Amino acid sequence: MTWLPAVILVLVLFASVLTIAETAMSRMSRVRAIALREEGRRNAALLEQIQSDPPRYLNPIYLSVMFAQNGSAILIAMLSAEYFGDLGITLVSVGFTLTYFVLVEAMSKTFGILHSDRAALALAPVVWLLGRALAQPTRLLIAVANVLLPGKGLKQGPFVSEQDIRSMAEVGHEEGSIEETERKMIHSIFEFGDTVVGQIMVPRPDIVAVEVTNTLHAALDTILEHDFSRVPVYRSELDRVEGVLYAKDALKALHRGLSDVALPELIRPAHFVPESKKASDLLREMQREKFHMAIVIDEYGSASGLVTLEDLLEELVGEIADDHDVEERDVEPLGDGRYRVDASVPIHELNELLGTDFSRDRWNTVGGPMFGVLGTIPTEGQAVTMQGFCFTAEKVQGRRVTTVLVTREVPQGA
Repeated sequence: MTWLPAVILVLVLFASVLTIAETAMSRMSRVRAIALREEGRRNAALLEQIQSDPPRYLNPIYLSVMFAQNGSAILIAMLSAEYFGDLGITLVSVGFTLTYFVLVEAMSKTFGILHSDRAALALAPVVWLLGRALAQPTRLLIAVANVLLPGKGLKQGPFVSEQDIRSMAEVGHEEGSIEETERKMIHSIFEFGDTVVGQIMVPRPDIVAVEVTNTLHAALDTILEHDFSRVPVYRSELDRVEGVLYAKDALKALHRGLSDVALPELIRPAHFVPESKKASDLLREMQREKFHMAIVIDEYGSASGLVTLEDLLEELVGEIADDHDVEERDVEPLGDGRYRVDASVPIHELNELLGTDFSRDRWNTVGGPMFGVLGTIPTEGQAVTMQGFCFTAEKVQGRRVTTVLVTREVPQGA
């Protein structure tokens, strides 16, 4: 039995090292690994390879830690039985469990968090070797788990879910390690993945466009009047968009003395996307093909709106204002739980303001519930009640609600 303490010590140290590696690798991202490689850090290329397929390398670590933990516990029990008897087994096992928690779970994970970059780089070769050596056993065990969980199995093993990350963001914010802006951005990233273009587009009535038969001066006047860098160009009706006129192209033509040039000679090709296209897919498409505006069409091929790169980015980081924007109050508090709200305000902003959960799948803007519940075009003064709030159409222009009064209803007996 003289060799058992040494084996137990080795297993505990091995488990500590792997726990540090697990924690550091879990906090590492592929983007960070690429940045470390570009800095010329040692083992960064290996770390990037690991981060390209984390489950392949993390699952063997989980398996190895489990073997080290259980193996050391069994050896402790054997050693205790030899020298201390039945009562000794219990006392030594409890003591070992507490010691193991302090050394492996608490200290090692804390070290991995505090020194994640250094630990990940140093232990990348160990993680890579374990991932290679134990690839087949872990795949086999995961396959067995998938058989035991029909319809719920995961080919790559356990992973952190979206809800887990959201919860961690909330906890981190409460503990002060994540700022409010960072917390909101984390939630915005997940919401962005589920957002379709139709939910964030500029609706058709708000589109500023020029007719293709307009003169260059008239088109430029429209651009300058609204402080836009580009506008769609259509023929006869907005459903027939022929291209996009850039302000810089118009100014170049005027600078060269080509004031009589026809707009078709200046416009650039327009991009068209369906309302159902994912906003994240469109953002990647804009990055790849280098365009900043797309015309949104409905299922019948008619133009229903337009979306710009700025619209997409605002979904992630919030409102982006420049020095040309005129500050407008989309939501005006009136006191006593009353608000005057622009009907075009996105429904998710109203949810954040009032703490409601109106569905973005049903309505895109604050004006949406007015039409949805009434089932007809609202008239000024008409009201609907939902989730403890009264929505009143304050101002209606034609067939469009422009401002809505939102009033929190006071419960009876309050």
